[in-house]
Amino acid sequence: MKQLIISILVLSVMLLSACKVQDINSPNFTFDTEAAAIEEVMRKQEVAWSQGDIETFMQGYWNSEKLSFGGARGFTYGYDNVLGNYKKGYPTKEIMGKLTFDIIDIMPVSSDAAYVLGRYSLEVLDDSNPTGYFTLVFRKINGDWKIVTDHTSG
Repeated sequence: MKQLIISILVLSVMLLSACKVQDINSPNFTFDTEAAAIEEVMRKQEVAWSQGDIETFMQGYWNSEKLSFGGARGFTYGYDNVLGNYKKGYPTKEIMGKLTFDIIDIMPVSSDAAYVLGRYSLEVLDDSNPTGYFTLVFRKINGDWKIVTDHTSG
């Protein structure tokens, strides 16, 4: 009898734990609030970049050695390396210009992961105004949405 009660308790705990994870294929799953939170991260990045504040811009990224950034020169791994590349490529506010994101789509992968497709535009003093496309992978880490992978082409 004692074994049966323990088995029922273990099964109950497992079932309760499973209930906390939302199935994105469930008709009851809504991603609107999470998508809005992801967009808010990106809007804060636009403001920070346009103010010449790379450190605040980088707060949207996962501060981990596992962060990955892919671009024209290949992949860079690690938060510090990505930050260093941004600082080297954009040493002044004038060179950074004004950043705008056009978010094309935010798609959930799970209840704590999503990818974002979009286009970036920079308005800079020399009127070259670079633009390109990006794919971002976001994860919800410690309650905050962070970019864990960024692939940008220009």
